[in-house]
Amino acid sequence: MNIRDSLLAALIASSVFAIGTAESATTGAKDHITILYDAFGTNEAMTRDWGFSALVEIAGKRILFDTGNDPEVFAANVKAKGVNLSDLDFVVLSHRHSDHMAGLSYVLSVNPAVKIYAPKEGFGIYGSSLPSGFYRKDEALAPEMRYYGGKPPEVMKFGTAWANANFELVDQTTEIAPGITLISLISDAPGTRELKELSLAVNTADGIVLLVGCSHPGIERIVEAATAINPRIHLIAGGFHLVVAPDEAIGKVVTALKDRFKVDSVAPGHCTGEPTFAALKKAFGNNYLYAGLGTSIPVGTTSDGTAKRGEGPTLDDLATYRKLAAREDPFGILRSRSLRLGPAL
Repeated sequence: MNIRDSLLAALIASSVFAIGTAESATTGAKDHITILYDAFGTNEAMTRDWGFSALVEIAGKRILFDTGNDPEVFAANVKAKGVNLSDLDFVVLSHRHSDHMAGLSYVLSVNPAVKIYAPKEGFGIYGSSLPSGFYRKDEALAPEMRYYGGKPPEVMKFGTAWANANFELVDQTTEIAPGITLISLISDAPGTRELKELSLAVNTADGIVLLVGCSHPGIERIVEAATAINPRIHLIAGGFHLVVAPDEAIGKVVTALKDRFKVDSVAPGHCTGEPTFAALKKAFGNNYLYAGLGTSIPVGTTSDGTAKRGEGPTLDDLATYRKLAAREDPFGILRSRSLRLGPAL
């Protein structure tokens, strides 16, 4: 082989290697979580707002987890990230609060037949049904004073806010696809008592990847339920609902995640709260994954190393939190600060 042929062979080999490396990187990057809705982040092409949504691409599935607080903002953020919602495998709505499900109208405008998993409730915005025997009857009343003239259907069906949407309502922890489980729990906390919430648990070779919407039933309870599937928790992403929690409560949760459950990594967002961001960052170090708006978080050992680690909100993000709290005070932020700081607020 002459020098010219040797150089040509080397060039071809290096090109093949480069293509193979690019394909491997692309393949490795497939499993990731992209944050489409949150109130902090540095992506100037996207709009920060209080709420949560994430596109979960894992185990060969494309799953939309929650849909944010505002359909127009959600639509703009989806377009800014170049996300295609027309080929989703399914949608999961964690719970009925508007900052997690209001963007569903946009999803249905581009993918009207997509399957949507949501919590099953007796009377719920996602639709429901109950046996008509649930209410007391008085046969002494005249028919015109009785429900259904005294002859109710065996099952009373209640409508949804989205006509013709393909809902599948979940009332117990259920594996909906191989290795993919919806954990169903009920909150017993004041203010959200009896609120049903779904969390998404994907069992991977590295352990459970756990997506939480707001963790109203308690992040520790959700994680404990996930360990029944696999005792190793690889990653927890989403809202931990500690936005107004005192330091003692935050410390208890952080210790439980780090020492009791031995969670590999955390990617907190939404209602986790700024003091909890700081506490988790300190506890988890490089295993704290920044999850601001627009961020793509690699999942598993195939990480390409491009994730931003160990970063908290910028000063602009803190201002955004305060603005949102002042506008709606959705989690009692102002009330909590007023009690703690008094006139200094």
